[in-house]
Amino acid sequence: MTEIEILRHNPLIDPSLHVWGWQIALYLFLGGLAAGVMILAGAAAKPGSRAARLLIFAAPIALSLGMLALFIDLESPLHVFRFYTAFRITSPMSWGAWILLLIYPSTILYGLAQFEPSGRLADIAAFARKHELILRRVNVALGIALGAYTGILLGTMTARAAWSSLFLAPLFLASGISAGAAMAMLLPVDAAERDAFRRWDLIAIAAEVAALGFFFLDLISAGGARGRAAASLFLGGPFTALFWSLVVITGLALPMFLEMFEARRRVHVVLAPALVLIGGLSLRWILVLAGQAAV
Repeated sequence: MTEIEILRHNPLIDPSLHVWGWQIALYLFLGGLAAGVMILAGAAAKPGSRAARLLIFAAPIALSLGMLALFIDLESPLHVFRFYTAFRITSPMSWGAWILLLIYPSTILYGLAQFEPSGRLADIAAFARKHELILRRVNVALGIALGAYTGILLGTMTARAAWSSLFLAPLFLASGISAGAAMAMLLPVDAAERDAFRRWDLIAIAAEVAALGFFFLDLISAGGARGRAAASLFLGGPFTALFWSLVVITGLALPMFLEMFEARRRVHVVLAPALVLIGGLSLRWILVLAGQAAV
């Protein structure tokens, strides 16, 4: 028998490799940012402080913008309600849809607990203050779930070699916390609050570096030939320059150096958190593209 192998890509016959664009990368970034903000608002910011008031309301705003980008990407936007007509325990998208829905009441209630509004909102704020500790814990738990979900969403798609690692979940979670801390440092917070957020960011950056190392190790050691080919996309392949310049240097190394310098010299460096945000968006943008590259 003669075996014939044809190498070609016909868009009218073959499935398209590139189906996710900038909308998904932006959605993953803003979702991670919202997760980090929720975690920090509940775990790091002092209740009633300016940081707590500003941060907690930044979460639903960032999430809404991310969901708008996701809505633009949907093939049939009017069918989005179908996510909420059922719950499939084995589906990451089903989990994500319900997590997103729960975030709005939890963040808004905790946000109202930081104020003393008048009128009809006064009763809701009083209820929220009465259960403030529970709301803090719920926001931290939902923030962790949201941050991990953004990585699990890609990690469970094992057909995409560059996404076939469960280390994407802790990587995106650490990156989201770092982005949340960076956002907090850009807000008008006092020196003590900024110091606290900077410490959180340094820990998150270190965790992100470790997660990146395990991510590549997992691809190379457990992913077989496809995993090694996927890792090579970042280690000498077409995404090497972008990944190392935008993610590793701009988003991790430089901010860590600048924040350590800031901690020692007691100066305010605005550039560091801005670079963290650029690196967080670049990480997701490059991973989304790399996962759809032929390997």
